[in-house]
Amino acid sequence: MNQYEVLYIIDPTLEEEATKAVIERFNKLIADNGAKVTDIDEWGKRRLAYEINDLNEGYYVLLHMEAAPEFPSELERNFQISENIMRYLVTRVGE
Repeated sequence: MNQYEVLYIIDPTLEEEATKAVIERFNKLIADNGAKVTDIDEWGKRRLAYEINDLNEGYYVLLHMEAAPEFPSELERNFQISENIMRYLVTRVGE
């Protein structure tokens, strides 16, 4: 199992319940694929460095996970098809 750091930005126009549902959806996806979330940190709404889809803010979520090497590509595929995710970054944490 490798360790990864995942940062994703959720559309800030969503209601609080919908935002929580998006976070839970991705946490469930991680658990269902045999990976383990070791830490999750919701930064909340933050100002973006540049406009994305005419929005100046985004809801940031940072999580650390342990997963098999092939899982990050599946996670990225799910981020890409989700309309509520503005940007994402999955990085392997080195030793």
